[in-house]
Amino acid sequence: MPPLRIERAARAVDELLTRALTSDGEGRAFVVTGDIPAMWLRDAAAQVRPLLALADAAPAAGELVAAVLRTQVEQVLADPRANAFAPGLRVWERKYEVDSLCAPLQLAWLLGDGAHLDARFVTAAGTIVALWRRGQEHRRADYRLRRFGRRRATLGHCGYGEAGAPTGMTWCAFRPSDDRCAHAYNIPQNAFAAVSLERLAALVPALAGDASALAAEIRAGIAEHGVVERDGERIYAYEVDGRGGALLLDDANVPSLLSLPYLGFCAADDPVYTATRRRLLGPANPTWARGSVVHGIGSTHTRRGRVWPLALAMEGLTAGDVAGREDALRRLEATMVDGSLLHESVDPSNPRRFTRRWFSWADMLYVELVLASAGCG
Repeated sequence: MPPLRIERAARAVDELLTRALTSDGEGRAFVVTGDIPAMWLRDAAAQVRPLLALADAAPAAGELVAAVLRTQVEQVLADPRANAFAPGLRVWERKYEVDSLCAPLQLAWLLGDGAHLDARFVTAAGTIVALWRRGQEHRRADYRLRRFGRRRATLGHCGYGEAGAPTGMTWCAFRPSDDRCAHAYNIPQNAFAAVSLERLAALVPALAGDASALAAEIRAGIAEHGVVERDGERIYAYEVDGRGGALLLDDANVPSLLSLPYLGFCAADDPVYTATRRRLLGPANPTWARGSVVHGIGSTHTRRGRVWPLALAMEGLTAGDVAGREDALRRLEATMVDGSLLHESVDPSNPRRFTRRWFSWADMLYVELVLASAGCG
């Protein structure tokens, strides 16, 4: 492996441990997402996940992940509809995103059986299952968000969000990009929820029945409503309304359609996924962009024509061969200019034009891809 690659990965881990992560001395840890001083549940889970590859050699790494999980449990119990928190369990953003609630369930599964599956975790997990179950029959009175002057932070329909016909899936207000949904059911979030519920059922017998049943209903809803036919192929839509409306694109933020095998929802050679992947990694995807330096998927969260390193890393992590992983790594590293690591988005013809000077989530997904390319993790 190139020495510079090892050096960059080591630097990303060091910045996570020394700048992003702080412990409270009572078995909990707070993780900022980077240059925004708040903890996103989704981002934090992704940031610490690569540490588990080091847990055998450094048991303290596993304890750090467990400390982050304990914080997330308290955050869910404080407000299960919040997606980001400031220290002290103060809500930073209350954009309801299904994938935020997947984060503690994912970390618990990655850690396996252990002391972290305590009464507080079981209570938080039960809260998540109940909220997703209620979302199958979403009521407008359940949730509302309006922020004047901030278009993407305000839900449509006077702040109540998009309505949808019942499908078995659970209702989504905001995407993993923190932008509002165009339709009621975001397919990547529901896919991640189904996988998280299945794993929860294996971890907590008391919740196994409810979690397994809900997972099956969500999977059936995705199969019936989330798969559409385009150009003679069956592909996954990004969002649907349960009435025939579908949005065909993918967004760099994970969970994404590109990440479905990484999430554990389907196999990498699943025919619907492979057809979807071909469409996403090209101009048929409205967020895909090509420049003179890199090409890849962008996001509705930033201006059109930008490429997000998150998506480049996920392209590598879901590649079916060594060549695909190496190609993704080379494109990622082409965005690292002037001694920087990774950013939120870059101009694909001039990576010196970027958003977010420090984006630890992207850095640590790069670490995960480096570890995968080395056969670790």
